Amino acid sequence: MDKVIDLRSDTVTKPTLEMRDAMKNAVVGDDILRDDITVIRLEELAAEVLGKEDAIFTVSGTMSNEIAVMIYTRPGDEIIVFSDSHIYNLETGALAAISGVQVRPIESDSGIYDTKLLKEAIMPEGVQRPRTSLICLENSFHLNRGLAVKRSDYEETVKVAQEKNIPLFMDGARIFNSAVALNVDVKDLLDCCDSVSFCLSKGLAAPIGSILAGKKDFIYEARRVKQRLGGGWRQAGVIAAPSIIALTKMVKRLPEDHENAERIRIGLEEMGITVDRGGVMTNIVNADLSPLGLDAPSIAGRLSQLDIKVKVCSESTLRLVTHNDISQQDVAFVLENMGEIVSRNHKKTGLSP
Repeated sequence: MDKVIDLRSDTVTKPTLEMRDAMKNAVVGDDILRDDITVIRLEELAAEVLGKEDAIFTVSGTMSNEIAVMIYTRPGDEIIVFSDSHIYNLETGALAAISGVQVRPIESDSGIYDTKLLKEAIMPEGVQRPRTSLICLENSFHLNRGLAVKRSDYEETVKVAQEKNIPLFMDGARIFNSAVALNVDVKDLLDCCDSVSFCLSKGLAAPIGSILAGKKDFIYEARRVKQRLGGGWRQAGVIAAPSIIALTKMVKRLPEDHENAERIRIGLEEMGITVDRGGVMTNIVNADLSPLGLDAPSIAGRLSQLDIKVKVCSESTLRLVTHNDISQQDVAFVLENMGEIVSRNHKKTGLSP
């Protein structure tokens, strides 16, 4: 096969021809001076789509997340997160290094806080205790699982946050995947949150960028914090232009990614491989090879020799993420070769499939 099939992440997507044309023809200005009309159009569109008052275009989901935390907290505060969340595990300790906050992680297998644990995690007032100043959500939940969380599942968390007057921030890097999987308008997943971020460069296939959205005064402060972090754009319209296409056109094709992910799940299950079925699934396939006694790093290595790239999550698990650059034919090729690898392993070990 001439093509490399890259299933490590949906961040590997290449901008479409339409996006490249939009970049070439974009009308630009100086965004820091607020006269890049393409950026302004993107931000207004994003705010409308998300059901928020205003929005800001940033370089990455990590930057959006960290800006939000910096606004809601003061050094020495504490925030509540999921123990498996991206903001806690994969942002190089920025919560402590940049915002000076400490983290109280809560375990969850579903992306929903246990109400009792959440209440216990909120610090009571006292001179010896940090102030709990933010509760973070994530949808889709868990970067290696991609679970879509229903709005109704947040109801108890919302009540606790309101009772304690603590803002809710949504890391919605793949929120559109969740909305499509749940067959709801994305606004309906976000009306409970004070602010939200999402990535344009994941399932939506833009080359770079993220959106942070919330109330107007929140976004006004976000512009100041973004500048402080060195994130001020100049002629950013060349990047905003493909992001507008991502938001207006690429959301509509996300069902294809979910269908391809389901094809992979079914195909792997037929080989005897266990896949995650722990909720409403999106474009992320988590495959457990342990029932077959297979070693994930070695299987990933064999696939790589066939120009198939997957992510190793542990000694026994792999992650495969579908996206705009993965076709049904690619899925068939992956399953065919995975099947051959499994079959050869059975013959070698004498185990039955």
